[in-house]
Amino acid sequence: MDKNKRHKKRMESKKSVIDENISKANKSKGLLLVLTGNGKGKSSSAFGMVARALGHSMKVGVCQFIKSRTDTGEEAFFSAHENCDWYVLGDGFTWDTQDRTQDIETSEKGWAVAQSMLNDSSYDLVVLDELTYLLSYKYLEGGAVLSDIQARPIMQHVVVTGRAATDELVELADTVSEIADVKHAYRDGIQAQKGIDL
Repeated sequence: MDKNKRHKKRMESKKSVIDENISKANKSKGLLLVLTGNGKGKSSSAFGMVARALGHSMKVGVCQFIKSRTDTGEEAFFSAHENCDWYVLGDGFTWDTQDRTQDIETSEKGWAVAQSMLNDSSYDLVVLDELTYLLSYKYLEGGAVLSDIQARPIMQHVVVTGRAATDELVELADTVSEIADVKHAYRDGIQAQKGIDL
């Protein structure tokens, strides 16, 4: 059998398996997606889903915890969209603030904004950017946060980003992706680049 025929046979077999799996996927619900790991691209992936949702005329809410920058390309682009509510809710990275009490207070205020979105069925997608830090540093009570996420409207999708996702968050999630750190320009002394990192 020549190479093209073997390829066709393999692809026919593969298509049969995929089609069967697709036909079994007949449920619809709001998903909880967790993007974690030490690699670059967790927030970028979440913002890709923001673009996808807006392309389907869905309403999106973005809560950025920890981060305090309001000059990023993604905020400039998405916050101008009428179907996207964008909130920067941090005071800066913890090594900048160096004040646990302040970080907890800021996190609690930020979570109140997130709670309002999680209670509002008009939001189709809510992105909780860098939420994992608030859980792993215990700035917020993990059980209460997960209960709020679990109690959201049934068709609302939630994306959580950040390193070191807790076991409880991973267990609750429908989809978890861990982004590995293989190589990063920063370690070669290259500063954050506009359009790539900012």
